[in-house]
Amino acid sequence: MAGACVERLGHGHRVRVGQHLLGGILDGLGRPLEKMSNAGEWRSNHNSAPDPLTRQLISEVLPTGIKAIDGILTLGVGQRIGTFAAAGGGKSTLLCMLARGCEADVVVLALVGERGREAREFLDNHLPASARKKTILVVATSDRPPLERMKASLTATTIAEYFRDQGKRFFLMVDSLTRFARAAWEIGLAAGEPPVANGFPPSVFVHMAALLERAGLAKVGSISAIYTVLVEGENMNESVADKVRSILDGHIVLFRQLAAAGHFPAIDVNASVSRVMDNIVSQAHRLHARRLRELQALFQDVQLLIRVGEYQSGQDKDTDEAIKKLTN
Repeated sequence: MAGACVERLGHGHRVRVGQHLLGGILDGLGRPLEKMSNAGEWRSNHNSAPDPLTRQLISEVLPTGIKAIDGILTLGVGQRIGTFAAAGGGKSTLLCMLARGCEADVVVLALVGERGREAREFLDNHLPASARKKTILVVATSDRPPLERMKASLTATTIAEYFRDQGKRFFLMVDSLTRFARAAWEIGLAAGEPPVANGFPPSVFVHMAALLERAGLAKVGSISAIYTVLVEGENMNESVADKVRSILDGHIVLFRQLAAAGHFPAIDVNASVSRVMDNIVSQAHRLHARRLRELQALFQDVQLLIRVGEYQSGQDKDTDEAIKKLTN
């Protein structure tokens, strides 16, 4: 505003972090949305990723309490994974299940560009008291300015880095990375950047890579992270989805038809992959998971024949085994 007083602070955007945040709700800029202590320390919201040469290798399983993930898409402590889903694909349900069942010291959920009712609904209806005490919510609803929506993911990551440096196991969830990218897109266009990368300014993908690389294992502590990606019409090859998939350590694809049928979590296991699974599970676990994938693929091939009553057993023993195991 013309004539307003401007004071130089000598630093960029900072967030107050500390144990007082546990169980609290913050806005996208890190300001409390409810009464909270002023304890803690200030940290820059724009930190660099850990040195790749000092990162520890992912070697320990991260139990999530979800059988489809723990059995076939086993995650590791410090792994970064994306959840790809169309609208109504069940991503919110999956995040709630992960927040309840994941074995982590601290959990933070960043709701970026989501509906305003979801923050309180998530805390009050989907989290038991034991889980709520270790959960932090960062909320920037769809009506907030694009800079705040973009900063929400950075704020959540800065909080995660603080607890990681305390030696904690941290579980970071960002819902959704697509809206982070759209906020960065709005800012880039307003700054005069040309939309040269499939309609996106080049800075969008620079910001996205910088954000994603901040999670993972470091010298001490870990940030295991899951980022949701909205895909239009289940198109996995659009710009944001393709870029995210190329950076992360795996992806979980949610199938809208499964969600519509009331099957939760609506995971398409054969379209999903955990890139670190083979390094952290036993050989027996790996072989059983591979066999289950094979049976799932065979079952999907004959599912229509089964529904119309045209499938004849005895033609292929593997297909018969798949039908027997997956329909009982």
